[in-house]
Amino acid sequence: MELLTQNLISPVVLAFVLGMIARAVRSDLEIPAALYQGLSIYLLFAIGLKGGVALAETPLSELIGPLLITLALGVVTPFSAFAALRLVGRISRTDAAATAAHYGSVSAVTFLAALEATNIAGMNPNGYLPALVAVLEVPGIIVGLMLAQQTGTRGVKAALHEVVAGKSIFLLLGGMAIGALCGPVKIESVAPLFVHPFKGMLCLFLLELGMLAAGRLRDLRTAGWRLVVLGCVLPLVHGLLGTMAGSFVGMTDGGAAVFGAMVGSASYIAAPAAVRIALPRASPGIYLPLALGVTFPFNLAIGVPLFMTFAKYLNAV
Repeated sequence: MELLTQNLISPVVLAFVLGMIARAVRSDLEIPAALYQGLSIYLLFAIGLKGGVALAETPLSELIGPLLITLALGVVTPFSAFAALRLVGRISRTDAAATAAHYGSVSAVTFLAALEATNIAGMNPNGYLPALVAVLEVPGIIVGLMLAQQTGTRGVKAALHEVVAGKSIFLLLGGMAIGALCGPVKIESVAPLFVHPFKGMLCLFLLELGMLAAGRLRDLRTAGWRLVVLGCVLPLVHGLLGTMAGSFVGMTDGGAAVFGAMVGSASYIAAPAAVRIALPRASPGIYLPLALGVTFPFNLAIGVPLFMTFAKYLNAV
C-alpha cells in the first residue's frame, strides 16, 4: 500500500489523472499538436542520451544476460497475448495479431513512469535499461505481423521500416549512440536541457496522454468486457514474468521492477504506426483503447507498485 500510494501521489501520475479529469468535465484545455510532438521528440532523445552514457559505463559482460532475456521476452509475449486474445477475447485473427504486436512491444512512457517511481522509492534501477527499451520495441511487432499471416499492400517490409526509421527507435538509438560516444563528461554540457527539465517535460506529456486516454475510453464499448479484462490480465502476467526474468539475470530490485513494467506494457507509438501499414483491416477501436485506455492506466496505478513489491520480495529471498 505504501508503494501504491507513493506511485499514485507523484507529479507524473497526477498529471495523467488531471488530463483525464479535463476530458471528463469537458474542459477546453488542449496541448497544441506541435508541442506534443516536440515533447515526444525531447523525451525519446533524452532517454537515449542517458541510456548511451550508462552503456559507456557498463561492462559488456553485464549486458549480455539482460539483452538475451529481452529478446526472448519480446518473442514470447506477443505469442501469449495472441493466444489469449483469440481464446478469451474471441476476436479475429487479424485483430488479435495487431493487438498482440502492441503487447509484445513496449511503452516508453510506462518505462519512464516506472523509472520515476523506483527512483522515488530509492530502488536504484540499472542505468542500461533505456537500451533495453529500444531492443524490446521491435521483436514483438515483427511476431505480431507474422501471426496475422496476411499483410496489406505495402507488406511487412514497409511496416518494419516504419518501426526502425520511425521517431521512437531512431531517436532512442541515435541518442544512445551520441551518449555512448560522448560519455558522462561531455554530456554534462547539455545536461541543463536534457537532464534537469526532464521530469517537468514528462508531466506535460502525461497531461496530454491523460486527455487522449479519456477520449479512447468510449471505444471500449466496441471492444467488450472480455478484452477489457485481458487489458488488465496481460500486463499483470507479462509484468510479473519480466520482473522474475530481470531478477534472474542479476538486475537490481529497481531494475527488475522497471523491466517488469516494460515487458508488461503495451506500445501506442511504434506499434500503431506499423500495424496501420501492414494490417489496414485491423480495428483501431480494439488495439488503441486497450493499450492506451486500459493497460497504460492499469500499469500506472497497480502494475508498477506491484512489480516493485515483487522485485523487493525476489531480492530478499
